[in-house]
Amino acid sequence: MQSPPVTKYVPFPPVVLPDRQWPGRTLTRAPVWCSVDLRDGNQALAQPMSVEEKLEYFDLLVKIGFKEIEVGFPSASQIEFDFCRRLIEERRIPDDVAIQILCQCREDLILRSLEALRGAKHVIFHLYNSTSPKQREYVFNASKADIIRIATHAVGFLKLQMAPLVATGTKVRLEYSPESFTSTELEFALEICEAVTDVWQPTPADKIILNLPATVEYATPNIHADQIEWMCRHLTRRAATIVSLHTHNDRGTGVAATELALLAGADRVEGTLFGNGERTGNLDLVVVALNLYTHGLHPGLDFSDINHIRDVYERCTRLEIHPRHPYAGELVFTAFSGSHQDAIKKSWALQKPGSPWDVIYIPIDPADLGRSYKAIIRINSQSGKGGVAYVLEHEFGYQLPKLMHKEMGRIVNDLADSKGTELTPAEVHDVFRREYLDGVAPRVVLSRFKTTERDSAVKCEAALTLDGTPHTLAAEGNGPIDAFVRALGATALPKFDVLSYAEHSLGTGAEARAVSYIQIKLAGGRTLYGAGIDTNIELASIKAVVSALNRALAK
Repeated sequence: MQSPPVTKYVPFPPVVLPDRQWPGRTLTRAPVWCSVDLRDGNQALAQPMSVEEKLEYFDLLVKIGFKEIEVGFPSASQIEFDFCRRLIEERRIPDDVAIQILCQCREDLILRSLEALRGAKHVIFHLYNSTSPKQREYVFNASKADIIRIATHAVGFLKLQMAPLVATGTKVRLEYSPESFTSTELEFALEICEAVTDVWQPTPADKIILNLPATVEYATPNIHADQIEWMCRHLTRRAATIVSLHTHNDRGTGVAATELALLAGADRVEGTLFGNGERTGNLDLVVVALNLYTHGLHPGLDFSDINHIRDVYERCTRLEIHPRHPYAGELVFTAFSGSHQDAIKKSWALQKPGSPWDVIYIPIDPADLGRSYKAIIRINSQSGKGGVAYVLEHEFGYQLPKLMHKEMGRIVNDLADSKGTELTPAEVHDVFRREYLDGVAPRVVLSRFKTTERDSAVKCEAALTLDGTPHTLAAEGNGPIDAFVRALGATALPKFDVLSYAEHSLGTGAEARAVSYIQIKLAGGRTLYGAGIDTNIELASIKAVVSALNRALAK
């Protein structure tokens, strides 16, 4: 990097628009969506999709709900031409879907493209030519008038040559892009768009699409919005025009630029699933659509099975979605931080069916995308007691008492620290079973327990071994637990009191087991929990006492 002061780069010039309106607006409807995955996205792949892969991808886009799909550049290669023909000849295009093709402003390419479109019902013919000062000077060595003539001649030629296609029932709409719009002087961008519109002669019932691309993202999103609002306010046939966006992501703000440009008056958005495209990529349509959804605006696109969409995308493009990619990434509904886990768990527990979604740290219900709640809280050394309790409850059904969360959380964190890696839910479960249920070499082993009631008292008889020595115990109490604790008082085991008891069922039906949690307090003041499981709730609670004792002896 250049040392300060930076003279190698200069700021992008602002738009003079002192009365800009977009900052005070709110989005109230979804735009028209156009997928360019099969053209702009496909050309950016190291290994472009095969025809069969493009067919599968096209079917996916239709299933998601796209009504406008750019299917290729049929005049550029035979593969692109053949793909377009297969879509039409095999009747793969639903009647309510328009296919869009891209074409440079050249007569031979226009004729070849029209040939590829024979038999299609609804077509968007996308013409473009570059308009920026650098393109005019460095690439074309052409004047502004030359560039306008290229565009208007192509539009007039298309209008004439498409007549036989229209006569056979094909509806043709024109999309024109002044390529590098955001790098073009606004006055000239307006001039060439007006000239093209003059030739095409659109009406409010049959509009022209003026696509205003940020072919390379140079400016901040607010400047992009100013450019779009300036154009919308100066177009003389605004009522007969669909203003379309095509942002790229060179500055990492393609989504923001698009959202602000929609506030500025744009009607339509072009982009790709998950932002595939040249350099840093095209606009990510998934993010923009689901951002609208989280604000209560249905985008008209269906991402309710985002895992399937992701699978098709990764298989056909051979690209991998980043684990932190919004909405679709592997980790976006995952919290490792203890404080985050606790907030998620508490707010989720208070979420009422039918009420607005309001879960802390999770702006969208994962179920709306077909994703699982199970992956939301994951455990590593940074995790807290709430996260551990969440995993045990939502994965395995254990509803640990509140005071037990800290104890179990500390045990799991110690293991995660020693391993230096994330713990899977199965590993967390193994820790719980080993610590509370299965005990390694327990010193107290219960072999039999029986109770009988007499008057208001409960008498227990218990057989157990203590350090390998068998004992038969008996005592009375006001319940099974009290009687068992009194019976243990006759042994050399540490004296303790029962502080709390909780239980619930694991599963449903006649064969459901019960799990009990017992908190004891030793003579020295130390407290700890035990847990027990059995089909008999009484026996589960006695096992929990034995569990707590074994843990006390082990420590």
